[in-house]
Parts: sequence; C-alpha cells; structure tokens
Amino acid sequence: MAVPPVVPPPRPRSQPPRSGRHSSRRLGSSLGHAVALAILRFAKLFHGRTGALLISAIVVVCVAGVTAGVAEVATPIGLSQLTSATGPATIGTYSHHPVVISLPAQPESYLGLFARGVPNSYAPITAITDSTGVRPSVALYYSGWYEKFQSAFAAQAERNGAVPLIQIDPSGINLTAIVAGVYDTFLETFATEVAGFGAQTGHGVIISFGHEMNGYWYRWGYRHTTPAVFVAAWRHVVSVFRQQGADDVTWLWTANIIDVRGGIPDPAPWWPGDSFVTWVGIDGYYYKPSWTFASLFGPTIKAVRALTRDPILIAETGAAPAAGQPAKIVDLAAGIHAYGLLGFVWFDADGVKSWSLDGPAAVAALRQVAEAYHGPAA
Repeated sequence: MAVPPVVPPPRPRSQPPRSGRHSSRRLGSSLGHAVALAILRFAKLFHGRTGALLISAIVVVCVAGVTAGVAEVATPIGLSQLTSATGPATIGTYSHHPVVISLPAQPESYLGLFARGVPNSYAPITAITDSTGVRPSVALYYSGWYEKFQSAFAAQAERNGAVPLIQIDPSGINLTAIVAGVYDTFLETFATEVAGFGAQTGHGVIISFGHEMNGYWYRWGYRHTTPAVFVAAWRHVVSVFRQQGADDVTWLWTANIIDVRGGIPDPAPWWPGDSFVTWVGIDGYYYKPSWTFASLFGPTIKAVRALTRDPILIAETGAAPAAGQPAKIVDLAAGIHAYGLLGFVWFDADGVKSWSLDGPAAVAALRQVAEAYHGPAA
C-alpha cells in the first residue's frame, strides 16, 4: 500500500480564473507544472512504498519553495458557525455522515454567475447584483490543485441564496497519480471540509472535476490524457469524497460543446457512468450574431442524451458584445426552456473576449430572464 503524501500548503487563490478556449489564463504556473513533471519522471525510477515516500518528500520540498513568500488571504469575519473551537475537522470525521443533501432539479431553476475576484470575496458577485438587480442561485469559482475548500465563500453564497459551484482543476497534475492514490490526503481533506459545510449548514454544493476534458487546451483533456485515465481519475475523486461522507455534493460532469471542425469531439469517451455523475454541465459561448442556442448547444445535448438522462446545466456561457448580448441572452433562456435544462451560469469577466454584461440592454435582458428562475429552494 502506498504511503499517503504530506499535503503541501495551498497555492495562492488570487490568480485569474481560466486559460481555455473561452476564458483567461487558468490557475497553475509553468514552474509548478515543470516541478510536477520532474517529480513524476523521477518517481518512475522507483516502485511501491519507496516511490510513494519519494513523491511525498519531493512534493513537500518543491512546493514549499514555489509558494515561499505568498501571503495567506484572511478569512472574512462572521463565519463562526463554520469554525470549530478545536480547529478544522480531521479526516474521517464525517465518514458516516447520515444526511444526504440533494439539490432540486427542476428545469429553469438555476441562474449562476462568475465574477473576477471570487472566491477571495463574495463582493464581486454582490456588485453585479447591486448593479443589475439579478441575484444568482449559483456562485461559481475555480479551484486549483492543493487549494482548500473555500468555506467562507460557500457560507456567503448560502446566505445570499446561492449554491457554491466549485470547478476543481488538476492543473499541472498527472491524472495517473490521482488514480494511484498519491493525492488522497489532499482529496480527503477537501472532502472533509465539504462534508462539514453540509453537516453544519444543511446545504449542498456542486463540484466539477477537470472540466472541458473533450477540449485540447487543458493537460487533463483531449490529446494530452487518455479518456480512460480521465474516467478512472473522476471515479477515484468521487469515491474518495463519498468515503469521507461528503454526501452534500452534486457531481457535475462538464464537457465543452462539440465542434468537429474546431477539433472538439463528442465527449462520450470521457463519460464516467451514471453512478458517478449527478448532473451534466455543458460549456459554450456565443461568438457571432448568427449563432443560436440550437446550433451552439444542440449537437452536444443530443450526444449527452445518448449517454444519460441526468439533468443538464449550461455550466459556463457568455456572449461577445459583437454577437449582440441582449438577443443572445434571450436566445439562451429560450433554448434552456425548449430543451428542459436546469439553467445557466453566466461568465461575467474578460477572457479570450470580453464576456461581461455590456450596456443597459444586456442588463435588462438578464434581469428579465432572472425573474423566471426560482433557484434551488423551488
């Protein structure tokens, strides 16, 4: 049995959110990536317990050097309900957690937001609410490898009527190491914190792992990691969380829209199976005025429906100002209604293009759509 590695300190949480086809540069530096590759290549020289011990020691030393001098972001005041007098819960605390928290799955229930600056603070989302009148029912943030569960942000989201959606990205990580259990201590710690949030608040979270895996722009995805390894890693992550009693998680398997000419295939080979997935997420953006919901998302929805009848959420979307944001927001809502989907998460930030709401007409369109969405308490 491999010896679990010592988990290095969390990496900084203030980096920009994404580097993919649609958004800005994602978490994880080139230095961290190089360190990870060096560790894995070195570890191949050894086997079993010796290899695991070497991985643990090297990870601790290297990450300590990479993260030296990084300041820890202070926890917001007023979250004492998530703080234990004896410190964080230990691994295994909620292994037999008896409360299963399931999110409602009615169509047209969820309107989510991502804003630059989360999860260090909930203020960026509050600012959008103040300026638009739209109060989201899902609050999205991206979590790089080794980052802890942001319980303070989750509690703020819950108080504002939103479900936290965490996209955990294995940046700079070889997924075969996840399957082998090298990172189980990190996963068990994260899962324990998530389970504690559910046990203490009675509310759930949505978690996705390795999103847009059928795209070619992430190392865990197409052309970089085989679908079989991705599936094994997904199942391992879900299994570890379940073993730690994190039964407040809605597991969101998130694929990119199919674009055969653009080199983005059908996500079917990456499907982990119904027993490991709660909802399906689809990411896609409007680039041109001529694009419609049916042409953008329709082929991928059809492909997903050949795999499962699980509820579908448009997990990340936006429209370039040149595409006509007001019209595209209306089209987005109409498509979700026509296909019976859960809703959508608007990426309100700059990326490959500016996806932020642009002008009063776009704000008015989003506000009108939001009035028809009821949120998780419906």
